[in-house]
Amino acid sequence: MVARGPSQVKVAGPLTSHADGFREALAAQGFSPWSQMFYLHLLADVSRWLDQHGLHTSGLTDANASAFLKDRRSRGRARFRSMRSLATLLVFLRGAGVAPPPTVTGPDDQAGILVAEFAGYLADERGLRPQTVALYAAAARRFLDSMPAGNDILAGLTADTVRSFVIAESRRRGTGSLKNMVTAIRSLLRFLHLRGRIPDPMDGAAPAAAGWHRPPLTRRIHPDDVAAILASCDRSTHPGRRDYAILMLLSRLGLRAGEAAAARIGDIDWRAGEILVRGKGGHDERLPLPPDVGAAIADYCRHARRTDAASEMLFLHARAPYGPITSSTVGYIVERACLRAGLEPASAHQLRHAAATAMRRAGAPLSEISQLLRHQHEGTTSRYGTIDPEELGPVTAPWPQAAS
Repeated sequence: MVARGPSQVKVAGPLTSHADGFREALAAQGFSPWSQMFYLHLLADVSRWLDQHGLHTSGLTDANASAFLKDRRSRGRARFRSMRSLATLLVFLRGAGVAPPPTVTGPDDQAGILVAEFAGYLADERGLRPQTVALYAAAARRFLDSMPAGNDILAGLTADTVRSFVIAESRRRGTGSLKNMVTAIRSLLRFLHLRGRIPDPMDGAAPAAAGWHRPPLTRRIHPDDVAAILASCDRSTHPGRRDYAILMLLSRLGLRAGEAAAARIGDIDWRAGEILVRGKGGHDERLPLPPDVGAAIADYCRHARRTDAASEMLFLHARAPYGPITSSTVGYIVERACLRAGLEPASAHQLRHAAATAMRRAGAPLSEISQLLRHQHEGTTSRYGTIDPEELGPVTAPWPQAAS
């Protein structure tokens, strides 16, 4: 008999007693009965595989999970073929104390241990955002993995090895990516010195990434383009209301993608007309909330955001599971809106640039633009003030015809 609902899926094996709990967890996350049924079939398949191999729930390790997926792919199953697709089930089983936690770093993995300590230092002592911690940790791992193997991974750390690594990375990275890498490596070297892992400070050994300090004299997003991007949102739908509110924050207040994704419901003071922006490096600031931006957010909260969502984050996914969005999601929203408007895809940062340019065109001084963008130094803001070549036309003298 083919199951026609999640409650009719038959589960045999060591996971039988967890089927009801998993179904309730899926329903609480907003999964439709149809999706719940597919996930229950996955649980039944995992339970059957464990039973066939003589394993209990404690045997669902990362290695065995990979083996199960390999077996599932060999049977031609169309769904749930990767570790990522198995994550929802594993998170539930691990949270219930049924399955073992993810594989942790082994005692012989010196690089992994150092990276874990470095990440903890960045998060706890320096107060960096999780996205930044992940970026720095990945760069640190790449650098440490490039070191010669040995009993002490730091024994071969010299200024030459640091410079050689940066030079090698410069051949495969753009200027912006290389700058981020150098910043992360310098932070790692300072951490190692502070912790006494290396005797002398070596952060100065990482050479600076060369690159122009000013962007090219082009501006891809014009005011008419911004209007078209906003108008492309179908505000009669839930995703359209959410996307419109996010795009208003980006284009009117110049928020970064990560700042829009990090916004919480409690960050908005409706009476005072302010919004708390959780900026880079733990710098949180309150900004005035323009009426049109506030109206867009209110419309999203009243008519599109799920009222039963447990998350305190403001913007949630439009499909189950209804968790908070990420900065990557914000970037995708911008790209998709550009395509709907018939424009070349742009980034969330370019909308931030457009907000600064609009203020400059309106005659706002650099200090006010810097305050809106929450820059620590006005020199950073000046990079947003490049002149559009089209603006130079009226002040350019025509070339004498006789001279031609």
